[in-house]
Amino acid sequence: MQTLDWIILSITLLAIVGYGTYQTRGSKNVQDYLKGGNTSKWWTIGLSVMATQASAITFLSTPGQAFNDGMGFVQFYFGLPIAMVVICMVFIPLYHRLKVYTAYEFLENRFDLKTRTLTAILFLIQRGLAAGITIFAPAIILSVVLGWNLLLLNVIIGILVIIYTVSGGTRAVNVTQKHQMVVIFTGMVIAFILIVNKLPENITFSNALEIAGASGKMDILDFSFDLNNRYTFWSGIIGGTFLMLSYFGTDQSQVQRYLSGKSVKEMQLGLLFNGIFKVPMQFFILLVGVMVFVFYQFNKAPVNFNPVATEIVLDSEYGNEFQKLQSEQDAIFETKQTLIADFILNKNEASIQGVAQANAQNDSIRNRAKVLIDKAGETKQVKVESNDKDYVFIHFILNNLPRGLIGLLLAVILSAAMSSTSSELNALASTTTIDLYKRNTPEKSETEMVKVSRWFTLAWGILAILVACVANLAENLIQLVNIIGSIFYGNVLGIFLLAFFFKAIKGHAVFIAALITQVLVIGLFLLNEFEFINLPFLWLNFVGCVIVIVIAHIIQGLIKQKA
Repeated sequence: MQTLDWIILSITLLAIVGYGTYQTRGSKNVQDYLKGGNTSKWWTIGLSVMATQASAITFLSTPGQAFNDGMGFVQFYFGLPIAMVVICMVFIPLYHRLKVYTAYEFLENRFDLKTRTLTAILFLIQRGLAAGITIFAPAIILSVVLGWNLLLLNVIIGILVIIYTVSGGTRAVNVTQKHQMVVIFTGMVIAFILIVNKLPENITFSNALEIAGASGKMDILDFSFDLNNRYTFWSGIIGGTFLMLSYFGTDQSQVQRYLSGKSVKEMQLGLLFNGIFKVPMQFFILLVGVMVFVFYQFNKAPVNFNPVATEIVLDSEYGNEFQKLQSEQDAIFETKQTLIADFILNKNEASIQGVAQANAQNDSIRNRAKVLIDKAGETKQVKVESNDKDYVFIHFILNNLPRGLIGLLLAVILSAAMSSTSSELNALASTTTIDLYKRNTPEKSETEMVKVSRWFTLAWGILAILVACVANLAENLIQLVNIIGSIFYGNVLGIFLLAFFFKAIKGHAVFIAALITQVLVIGLFLLNEFEFINLPFLWLNFVGCVIVIVIAHIIQGLIKQKA
């Protein structure tokens, strides 16, 4: 990091925080603070919805996901356009007609207070954890790569978000997210152009795609029903649709974004904008990761991209063995140069197949390196992350981009962290204020309610920082967030579908069914983790939704029979 990078990084972040705080200062009533005064246009809603979902995890983990596994992850988002249409037709008109502040207010009108409270608490648990992870994700990676103090980074990111979110509420979140998305898109497009330009002069973009395709990185669609494969067309269409329906239709961090719209039409257009552009955006981010993979076909790469992990294993009894793996990888790299040159010159299919085989050998070496890192960590009794997916893109940025652009790309990562976290804190405060505090206390004045909302925002911000400080890395950060959501989302979505479409089902049956379902879904997740069953986490959204609907019908039937 050079002085110019620090200047660009600091100016970008402080400008966003300062602008958001200044533009939205002085909210005097709950309508302004929690719903942004219902003034948002469709493009503000669309960008805000995208920014809420596109956390720093997206821009750190997704390129690394593509580097390792290719473009298949985009199938995860195939259900999103379907979900957007359903939400526009069913959820938005209902929320607007009832003039709700949170999605869970509707459940009391339809069922009872205890069902509303339970659903709100389920949201607060999963989103409170996710808020901590969206701070922790960029903090741990930047701390490892740049040598910054992890706890200090957690606190800095958290405080920056708290400043403007406490000050301006929903409108501050919406205003800042527009500018954050501009920074994010600009940075990613520049990174993509630079990666392509850094390829050898005789390598066209078409050649790059062929090289990536030879190693399976361009395999987008998988129509198999193999449950061992986490991302397939069917898991995306079925599991993904249920996940997106629940996330965008019942998760307050997203519902609050479009409830701030001027009208039903503005809300619907904002969500349709997200439905149209979200999949291409994810495709592009994955393509950036694939281009990083191609870049390292012509430039030597470390056998593991996590510098701390490498340092630990080299300083252990496994150091010599690890260095031998690096030498083996370097030898494979030299072989690939000959094979790729032959393919480009003669279009020799045998050469490109040789590249694919060399990359398969390289993957084997990288996996052996991870085993050595894990052993070194056990020997030294320190926690070390051997899976380096989340470090691939940041390693490329810091070692290959010119001064100034490094600062911009780091600003992209931190802006994404701030945008997602601000939405989550705003939604957590709204749900706590409206669904728990206001509903269970005597009537308060508008000024008092705004003050309470600000205090809850601050409290959730501090809690998110604390979660970030004690969090641990999962296999892949973007998967960790989706796993947490999948454990709760299916159940919550099922409750809302019962409210919308099954008028005979009453509150008591739904409440009991929701409690039973949550226990069952957590049990299924644990059974899968310990490999007693094979049920990828995406399917938990569908399974949880079906279970709560079936159990609610059974309980309602028993209640009716008893009566």
